[in-house]
Amino acid sequence: MKLRIKYTKTGVLRFIGHLDIMRLFQKAIRRAKLNVSYSKGFSPHQVISFAAPMPLGMTSEGEYFDGEFDLVTSTADMMQRLNDTLPEGIVVLDIVALPDDAKPSMSIVSASDYIIFRNEECEEDIISRLIEKIDDMNAMPVVEVMKKTKTKEELTNIKPGIYALHEYVKQSPYTEVYDKAIYMMLASGSILNLKPELVIEALCKQAGITYNRYNYRVHRLETYMGERTSLQSLGTVGKHF
Repeated sequence: MKLRIKYTKTGVLRFIGHLDIMRLFQKAIRRAKLNVSYSKGFSPHQVISFAAPMPLGMTSEGEYFDGEFDLVTSTADMMQRLNDTLPEGIVVLDIVALPDDAKPSMSIVSASDYIIFRNEECEEDIISRLIEKIDDMNAMPVVEVMKKTKTKEELTNIKPGIYALHEYVKQSPYTEVYDKAIYMMLASGSILNLKPELVIEALCKQAGITYNRYNYRVHRLETYMGERTSLQSLGTVGKHF
């Protein structure tokens, strides 16, 4: 049976890289004595795949991975068994069974939304100044930033990848206390992918602030699939069991 598992990555675990998170879940699945499927061949490995690798330093409450299991019990039981083995900062929030024809989560990701708030080590309240420039940026037909790739740098219009941008007024239970924050929903995936850092950099340019990636914290709220006008979270395609 194919399962899709939603989890958080918060606190100090934001300093743990994606490969370590993969190994953590592989070990957690074994400790929880879940009947995960293994690949065939000389060096069998667990059949699991992650949706959208999260950059180092970011926290999230909307991470996903898919796994194939030879035998399952129930959503509640498997969540409990996994959570009993996981360290502080990672919590399994949901597990759903996928239809047989479901595509892998990594191939269907199309958007993610984030909140941006002040790093506790930054004394100046820069977020308020950036919030003042949000309406100006939303009114701009073109927002250009210097985008770096592995081979070159080029001036890129990031406006098509900004689906929503406004002040965030509801605090997430998975982040530290903050006064103000910025909400953004951005294109994410293989076709069009926009990092929140580029939007912050563009806002800093509008506000006349020198961009410093260590002044801000980025927290992902959810990962989505579908078209821009009909987005839905990755977990909605499955059912509890």
